[in-house]
Amino acid sequence: MTRVREWGLQDRPLNTVHFESPSHTGTLLCGLNTLRSKGLLLDITLVAEGEAFQAHRVVLASCSDYFRAMFTDAMKESRQSEICLNGVTAAGIRLLLEYAYTSRLALNLANIQDVLSAASHVQVVAVVEACSNYLQAQLDLENCIDIVTIAETYSLTQLRRRVYRFMSGHLREFSRSPDFHRLAPQQLEYLLSCDFPVDCPEGEVLRIVLRWLHYDTVRLSFAQRLLRRIHFSEIAPRDLEAVLQQTLAGHTYQDHQLYRQVLGETCRQSRPRSSIPSMSVSQTSPLVNSRGMELAVVKVGGFGIAGITNEITYFLPSVGKWRHLTSIPHVEQCNFGTAVLDNDLYVVGGCFNQSLQENIHPFGFRYSPRYNKWTTMAPMQRERCRFSLNVVSGCLYAIGGASEEDLSEEETSPCERYDPQTDCWETLRPLPGFRTQHAGATWPRQDGHWLFVSGGLDRDLVLSSVLRYDAETDAWEQRAPMLTPRADHVMLVLGERLYVCGGWFEDLDTGNRVLVDTIDAYDVETDHWEVVTRIPTPRYHAGIVGVDNKIFFIGGFLSDAMFDRATAIIESYNLATDTWTTGDKYPQEIWEHTCVTLYIPRCRDDMEVMASNEGRT
Repeated sequence: MTRVREWGLQDRPLNTVHFESPSHTGTLLCGLNTLRSKGLLLDITLVAEGEAFQAHRVVLASCSDYFRAMFTDAMKESRQSEICLNGVTAAGIRLLLEYAYTSRLALNLANIQDVLSAASHVQVVAVVEACSNYLQAQLDLENCIDIVTIAETYSLTQLRRRVYRFMSGHLREFSRSPDFHRLAPQQLEYLLSCDFPVDCPEGEVLRIVLRWLHYDTVRLSFAQRLLRRIHFSEIAPRDLEAVLQQTLAGHTYQDHQLYRQVLGETCRQSRPRSSIPSMSVSQTSPLVNSRGMELAVVKVGGFGIAGITNEITYFLPSVGKWRHLTSIPHVEQCNFGTAVLDNDLYVVGGCFNQSLQENIHPFGFRYSPRYNKWTTMAPMQRERCRFSLNVVSGCLYAIGGASEEDLSEEETSPCERYDPQTDCWETLRPLPGFRTQHAGATWPRQDGHWLFVSGGLDRDLVLSSVLRYDAETDAWEQRAPMLTPRADHVMLVLGERLYVCGGWFEDLDTGNRVLVDTIDAYDVETDHWEVVTRIPTPRYHAGIVGVDNKIFFIGGFLSDAMFDRATAIIESYNLATDTWTTGDKYPQEIWEHTCVTLYIPRCRDDMEVMASNEGRT
């Protein structure tokens, strides 16, 4: 007879199922709040301003570091049934308990200080952060002093930083408000010492400080401390005299004493000091003020291992890392024109692929690094790519380039000028000859500017010719040709000469592209070219930019036939010492990008460091 084995539960395999109720947290809070409202299991009473509030120890300890330490350590309060809270309001405790039992908190300007005071006292971090965020959202010129005082009272470091940054960014308007004179001396001194951008020249900063000092004679005792925070090296002597004549027009002893202090501080700061920043703003600088700003090398667009990119990155010497700055607000594109005018970056025109076809467009965008904001601008009169874009006398000049219209039979290249004041483009005298992939640079002179255009392509011919445009007469003139034909190169103005860097030409026998491995210099006065140096690592389509007396070569690719030989190497040539230096590599292999210099705020919030990759070998 066959016996059937009887299986017991203990013999069955374990099929474990993990259950988690998404509503359990809400149920738990609701249950605890119900117990509180019915007066059940309450074991602690909080007293604030003579008003009693009953609660559960476990609830208070779970959300407050203050109560957790009190109820779990060997403190006398751990054995008491009633705790007196001095220094906080009953309204603040009532709202805090509401949050502890419901996770909800209704903040407004009427209760924010009560809640913040209570939350800071009993160390409810989440509520303190919520109060800080609320105050930051309410920040304006009328309440900034009250908010910064609250931030300093409760040690809200991030909020305090935000408020001083806001004050700096609106210093001109803020200084004209009645509330400005409510600033305590220590607050004004800290405002002047903050490394945040300001919206007015340094001469006006001095004028603002002098007005604050004159508001009350008692304040004159703080003059020396405050004047030490003025960057006198950025104030022209003529502007300084105008400020003193206007602001110190009185004839009192205090006025003369303050006058002497200003002059004394001016002389003191004019002496070389190691603490003075190396970057200062000259009379021709596009910056309103150098406060909080630093000159950065900026990489715009280009190609990488993953393909074309609109990413813009930057390198601050004080940080020593490449960081993400922004992205061009357009579909991924290349061969656009870039220029910097009044410390705004312009990206204009270019081409993009759509259905495997190149599309050229006329649209342009302007980026403000101070406000981290893009704005649109009027489109060019014609679409362009592979053209030059330069600044001449406060306007943008778009020269030549390729267009959707077939210009292969034309004997001139269309040119146009953009006026940022009117947001309009107008036609200029065309450039003689058809020309794309050329370089351009602006040369300042006493009675205006010259625009130089060099090399490029005339259909399939690589050019060595150089033309000079006079903005005053709207006329082009031939100048001495370059020593070597160049296309896809860069022209820079450094010191007393023009320099051409990078580029390629075609070997007449083989038809192959040949890299130009020299930096050549052009003397504008003598109309003469000479070779300056040879590039250690010649590259196609590198980003080339001049900073002070150095020329930087960033990225590019080493072989015209093999794109997998892209590089991230960065080399710089020092004009003063005639030496080459190899620096840290760019984090990624890049090519066909452009490089410019911009003053970037050091206080940016999104300081995202670029990820590095070693690329392909």
